[in-house]
Amino acid sequence: MAKYKLEWDEEYDFDLIGICSNHADYRLTWTLNKLLDIRLEKEEDYIVGHKKDGDYRFSFYSYYDEETHISYYLLRNVSDTFKRLIPEKDQIDFFLILKDNTELEPEDVVEKIKPSETVLTAFVFNVEELKSKDNLVF
Repeated sequence: MAKYKLEWDEEYDFDLIGICSNHADYRLTWTLNKLLDIRLEKEEDYIVGHKKDGDYRFSFYSYYDEETHISYYLLRNVSDTFKRLIPEKDQIDFFLILKDNTELEPEDVVEKIKPSETVLTAFVFNVEELKSKDNLVF
């Protein structure tokens, strides 16, 4: 009997902004809400399962803009057990994900949030270049 293998190519169709901040997630969320005129709200922790160590929990916020149809997600890069969501970007504290974005340039979003006292710096990343990009698919 012949065996068949199903291969799945995941689509990474979203914009990814890395944010460095020394502040707590709720403080950064408040700042982003104010600067971007959005309303990120706390959700249940984002859980990534690992065979060896079990589940890692990452602080997770979301907002859906009904006018622009953009979904915003803020994920902490460090879990409650100090594991990284994206280990190759260990200098990044948070990731801001924009899904279904047809209106905003990610560089413009970075320029809006960089001057804030809560944000040390921010970068736009190409998702395809990340080794651990599968951790960002939800």
